[in-house]
Amino acid sequence: MTTPASVTPDRISQFAWGYIPTFALEAAVRHRVFDVLDSGPKTLQETAAATGASERGLRAIMNILVGLNFLAKSGDRYSLTPESETFLVSTKPSFFGGILKHTSQQLIPKWLEINEIVATGKPSVAVNEQSAGSDFFQKFVIDIFPMSYPSAQALAKHLAHGNAAAPVRVLDLAAGSGVWGIAQAQTAPNVTVTAVDWPDVLPATRATVARFNLTDRFTYVEGDLLTANFGTGHNVATLGHIIHSEGEARSKALLRKTFDALAPGGTIAIGEFLVNVDRTGPVPSLLFAANMLVNTDNGDTYSFEEISSWLTEAGFINPRLLEAPGPSPLVLATRP
Repeated sequence: MTTPASVTPDRISQFAWGYIPTFALEAAVRHRVFDVLDSGPKTLQETAAATGASERGLRAIMNILVGLNFLAKSGDRYSLTPESETFLVSTKPSFFGGILKHTSQQLIPKWLEINEIVATGKPSVAVNEQSAGSDFFQKFVIDIFPMSYPSAQALAKHLAHGNAAAPVRVLDLAAGSGVWGIAQAQTAPNVTVTAVDWPDVLPATRATVARFNLTDRFTYVEGDLLTANFGTGHNVATLGHIIHSEGEARSKALLRKTFDALAPGGTIAIGEFLVNVDRTGPVPSLLFAANMLVNTDNGDTYSFEEISSWLTEAGFINPRLLEAPGPSPLVLATRP
């Protein structure tokens, strides 16, 4: 068999070493490299003194990050790039490095069992089950707040609660950090939020809500989504990145239950990693589907068309997309 001259194994080699950039970024975040360089360019020795990490260790990871354009280097001094200055300095609201803090200890270990998981179709530990997932999510939800906040703000702007004369009741399902409800409550004083999540996760929700000075506008309901009491008469219900962990059957049941919890004219808003109908893209959503294989019993990523059909089956009308700064547009629908 002859190999065309234009075909090379370069991409295979790249992916064989593909874990290294992820771990280098995590090490830099954990050792505060980006935080230290935020005050200005520094030498390796100055960075080591400020972080307490070894010069040998920092040299290896910082040079990788220069090659990946997360750091710049002029002479013997390292500095931030616009990307790392914006998203990898932990003291900034736009900090996106929180998820990296979980890579080596919470995420990668499960992926080491991928061969067996592919063979059986089942994870070794399902984080969508309360017994295993509570510890995972209470450590995870606050660090992924910045991933959803811009989308949550776009939704709040679209819904324009400040224009409503009457009180607006928001149901934040699988609330996590509370990011979706927080963004709604920030828009107008007439917004109150009911946050639903597991008992061990809600302390993280309460802490984040308190940080935004919104404690008096939140109430909390403990429990699993299919058994917790959602109440009725809500004007908005948010399902921020939860359907992918539930699987089709539980998602359909959750949408029916959410329909019953909304007032007529109420809006459901769903944040997801949407795939196209043929499941050929986008690549991040395909990767996330595999992440659901590794971490849940029946989780997956779904297309807008699939979710739309579930919404219609539950009684909703006018399934539609709302462009938002996240992994995918938001899916909205209305209770008639």
